[in-house]
Amino acid sequence: MSQVKAVISDYIGTLTNARCYSMEASTIKLYEALVTSGFQMGKEAFLAAYAKEHEKYRLIRYGELREVTNAVWVSEALRDLGFEADASDPRMTKALDVFFEDFISLLELRPCAEKMLGQIETTHKLGLVSNFTYAPVVHNSLKKLGISRYFDVVVVSGDCGWRKPHKQIFEDALQQLDVRAEETIFIGDSPLEDIKGAAAAGMKTVFVHSQFFGSRDLQASGEKPDFVTADLAEIYGKLAKF
Repeated sequence: MSQVKAVISDYIGTLTNARCYSMEASTIKLYEALVTSGFQMGKEAFLAAYAKEHEKYRLIRYGELREVTNAVWVSEALRDLGFEADASDPRMTKALDVFFEDFISLLELRPCAEKMLGQIETTHKLGLVSNFTYAPVVHNSLKKLGISRYFDVVVVSGDCGWRKPHKQIFEDALQQLDVRAEETIFIGDSPLEDIKGAAAAGMKTVFVHSQFFGSRDLQASGEKPDFVTADLAEIYGKLAKF
């Protein structure tokens, strides 16, 4: 049996909770930021175009596991309305920063999350793998919450181009950590994205109950993680048993 050299964790749900976030309110702020940047258009017209393009890319993202950043469907929505815009337009970045302000402000660490990370990083390499369309949200919120210093590697689907449970995003993290899958434990709260994906990549897995997923979800998935807990404080003490 290989010695455990690294631990990789999911982010949203596993290490953090998102309090009372409203996507609808953020989309209105996105519209207002775009208007301020010079895209003069009606709110209802934009919201309809945005919903259309968002759904188109949602099907690609979840069906093909290819990640697409928000700027792609925002710029396509604007083109639908007759504007010249592309995903690299700096006005997209500015508007998306506004769009995600509320989400970042509402993220909070789960109990014992920082304690667990501090314990792990003293004895193991530590990575983070997150499905998130706009990578700056992950990097900026890690700094805001004061936990970015614990991670040797942070891999975000918005940068990688692939979403969990696709094998490539896990392999990118393993390569950057310079460890083999059998030397690594993955901690996550999604039975399919985290547990199924990491196990298929060859890692041991820890399922963490969260505000998004619980025992019923795990049972329905048919996945069999190596350890199940609702308390992050339990995880470090279990590492030696792997």
